[in-house]
Amino acid sequence: MRGFSKAIITGNLTRDPELRTTPNGSSVCSFSVAVNRVYRDSAGNQQEDVSFIDCSAWGKLGEMIGQYAKKGSGVLVSGRLDQRSWEDKNSGSKRSRVEIVVEDFNFLTANNGERDGASSSKSAAKEENVDVIPEDVPDEIDLSEIPF
Repeated sequence: MRGFSKAIITGNLTRDPELRTTPNGSSVCSFSVAVNRVYRDSAGNQQEDVSFIDCSAWGKLGEMIGQYAKKGSGVLVSGRLDQRSWEDKNSGSKRSRVEIVVEDFNFLTANNGERDGASSSKSAAKEENVDVIPEDVPDEIDLSEIPF
């Protein structure tokens, strides 16, 4: 049986993306996305939780993210999950990390935090100014009205 891995998240960048070049000349951009979750606990009180998801984007897509994305930018990221393992040099213990290897990336806000229509993907990394947010969407959405 063949496995399948796909992750789709939306949130805000926790820091400016870090763009670097590997020894063989490939570009890779690393960044982290804060994904907020609102839920009700067993007592019915509204609670908030946040997860920090590490991401990496390679090639032209990574270069574009490194150039245009900034801390606080709203983004939608999709890609495959990847686990890396290594041995800690100081303690000798085994370490591992799961991250999203980005295949598709959309800017949901401009650098100043306002809505933006810019969009990009691995297959269309040169496209810009694609309208991704319909005009009739309200500025604020009441999460308690969502039935799931």
